[in-house]
Amino acid sequence: MNNIKAVIEGMLFLSGDEGIEINKLIEVLEIDENNFYKVLDELKKDYEHENRGIKIEQVGKTLKLVTKKEHKDYYEKYFSFDVDTTLSTSALEVLAIIAYNEPITRMGIDEIRGVDSSYQVRKLLSKNLIECKGKSELPGKPNLYGITDTFLDYFGLLSKDDLPEIKMDDITEDVDLYESKYKEI
Repeated sequence: MNNIKAVIEGMLFLSGDEGIEINKLIEVLEIDENNFYKVLDELKKDYEHENRGIKIEQVGKTLKLVTKKEHKDYYEKYFSFDVDTTLSTSALEVLAIIAYNEPITRMGIDEIRGVDSSYQVRKLLSKNLIECKGKSELPGKPNLYGITDTFLDYFGLLSKDDLPEIKMDDITEDVDLYESKYKEI
């Protein structure tokens, strides 16, 4: 493998807010622990330069990419919540999944959607429509997300109980494309 630093960087980016466990990185890279930490130290030093906006943070045995605190004002300004701001279809989809399944991990959301939801989760967190409700007991202790009072206010609800009911009779797991409940007469 030519550039292990680039692979580590890419894997950290893909892991999003959850991060990735160090032992998993070592296993995937098929590298010994000493060489891994040597490469990791080099990568951390690369991010220390003032012209970089991110850095590597270690929480327990997990690594993740995070933004530098000195740029916080710009990030808050960019992600500030404007009541007139509309939500994209994918953001609404993630929001609905969280509202009906809270508390739920990002990986749980991804499983339901079938695609990565880390960007939408970050966006909804920045708009204060969802919040971290605690930690899961799953390996890595991922965050559990749920809706906020801002969510209820935004959608004109008094409580979560006011969410429209989903009728499970209307949802079918297996759909036969050649058969339909609407038959020609």
